[in-house]
Amino acid sequence: MPKIVDHDAYSQDLARRAAEYFSRHGYAGSSMRKIGAHLGLSKSALYHYFPTKEALFLACTHQVMGAFTSLPIAPDATEAQKLAQLRDLLRPGFAREMALIFDYLRGKTAEEIAADEAMQLALSTYRSAVADIVGEDAAETALAQLLGTLLLEFMSGR
Repeated sequence: MPKIVDHDAYSQDLARRAAEYFSRHGYAGSSMRKIGAHLGLSKSALYHYFPTKEALFLACTHQVMGAFTSLPIAPDATEAQKLAQLRDLLRPGFAREMALIFDYLRGKTAEEIAADEAMQLALSTYRSAVADIVGEDAAETALAQLLGTLLLEFMSGR
């Protein structure tokens, strides 16, 4: 009897596991062959689920950002406490994720970045998480402060 595979669930699992690979090896350091080997698939099997490396990266971004919708932020905390909780949740993987983003965006024009679905998904998810805390009007400023704080911590070795 043929094996029945839930194509969507399996591709989401592949994307979740590939996101870890991208995070460790960067975008330029990742190839479909290398990612496929990491996932236990041939390159052609991986292409069956994702037609391009960019499509795989977008699926990975969906997986990572999807987890952002259920962050454990205390609902009864103050605004400052909620922002601190969000900062603390972002801190552990921040350096690796920023390195991946800059690697992915290397060589792209501002117009290409503005049109890039993965980057716009990530940005809108971050904005939304911050807007849930501080409101829409203050979200951009609060997000800039949050990311700037994390970047300064990283660059100063804290």
